[in-house]
Amino acid sequence: MSHPAIIVPCRLESTRFPRKLLHRIKGRPLLLWVAERIAREAPEFPLYFAVDHELLRQCVAGAGFKAILTNDAHPSGTDRLAEANRVVRADHVINVQADEPLVTGGQLRALAALLAGGAPMATLATPFRTAADFHNPNQVKVVLAPMRPPRGGPAQGRPTTHRALFFSRSPIPHARDRGGVVDDAWVAANPCFKHLGLYGYRADLLEKFATLPPGRLEGIEKLEQLRVLENGYEIACDVTADPTIGVDTPEDAVRFEQWLGG
Repeated sequence: MSHPAIIVPCRLESTRFPRKLLHRIKGRPLLLWVAERIAREAPEFPLYFAVDHELLRQCVAGAGFKAILTNDAHPSGTDRLAEANRVVRADHVINVQADEPLVTGGQLRALAALLAGGAPMATLATPFRTAADFHNPNQVKVVLAPMRPPRGGPAQGRPTTHRALFFSRSPIPHARDRGGVVDDAWVAANPCFKHLGLYGYRADLLEKFATLPPGRLEGIEKLEQLRVLENGYEIACDVTADPTIGVDTPEDAVRFEQWLGG
């Protein structure tokens, strides 16, 4: 069985952090830190970058990576991914966000396993450790439930996984009895999950996604994965303990640079 293709959708402009993918960290653009990390962690996966601007194409192609120039008008990264896969023509696609420089091989192989097990779409989550992160709207939350067993009961030996009920920038679940005021101890005792910017898609669902109109909740939260849930599809989700730093703001870039410094 062939490995899924990894396609990284890349957009030049960013509202919270203008041109962040070209932001230099220790002298190199953030996008190259991501590209080299993926190539090192999972060399067995074909790797492509779906870019919306010639500057991004030059950035990755100049370092020897494969770049596909896509329409700059796509409303979401998943739409960009679908266009790129019409060139790549992979049966399964893994989407790594271009601002996730600490993706691990274990995370990528977990997504591949979910797709191989029949999930039409898959993603990953990790437990929150602090109340401050849980309340940060730049750190997306996901509420999980057990995956519905197949007819006839769960498959023998199949690993336990979850399905996503909802994604939000708000701190969910809401601690009603505490008036929403929680501390680190509450977060540890009541597992709350951070959504990681990693997805796996079966090619037919990826292509279908591109034909679905943006959803109402997607428009409110500005989270494209809600389009899938709003249209009645399930998203399988596994939990990982691997650390991650998503670079959404200049402050996140400083955190990543500090991490690189040891």
